[in-house]
Amino acid sequence: MKLILATNNAHKMREIFEILGAEFPDMVTLKQAGLEIDVEEDGCTFAENAIKKAEEVRKTSGYSAALADDSGLIVDALNGAPGVYSARYAGEGHNDADNNAKLMRDMEGVATERRTCRFASAVALAREGKETICVMGYAEGILLTEARGSNGFGYDPYFFYPPFGKSFAELSAEEKNAVSHRKHALEALLEVLRQEKA
Repeated sequence: MKLILATNNAHKMREIFEILGAEFPDMVTLKQAGLEIDVEEDGCTFAENAIKKAEEVRKTSGYSAALADDSGLIVDALNGAPGVYSARYAGEGHNDADNNAKLMRDMEGVATERRTCRFASAVALAREGKETICVMGYAEGILLTEARGSNGFGYDPYFFYPPFGKSFAELSAEEKNAVSHRKHALEALLEVLRQEKA
């Protein structure tokens, strides 16, 4: 089954291929397929956004299957914010630095024990003539008060991952990919596909 990924992110594609490559050896990004499809992410949850993206990309591209993900940071002390607004937390047109600055302002004075947070990833697989599958994956952490590390992107420098004793931005790409929220979601998807076959 030919699979189109609703992304042009090379790192994301590599991570997806490592986990799903055996199931979908013919995998391409939108760019590789020569397509530009922009889906408005206006859902209230990561799952809604991922499903909408996967289904629209599948229909528009003509591929028999499309995979999309939506992910972000959930901070308990902020009632789940930034959540689905993670990429635009500081407003439209702002960057990672602005989003992190706003997050640090909003969390100012919050004690370490109340700085629990998690990265969440919803992965949706839309398939022709079959129900769309959507699964979730999480990585639990603690929000730091200052940035640590220079790898990764987004909120990674502020996301402390206790099992490794480091922030996500202090991990190598291999280390992060082995424990990331997207990895957990992709493995959950693989398990659903295995059960379908069984």
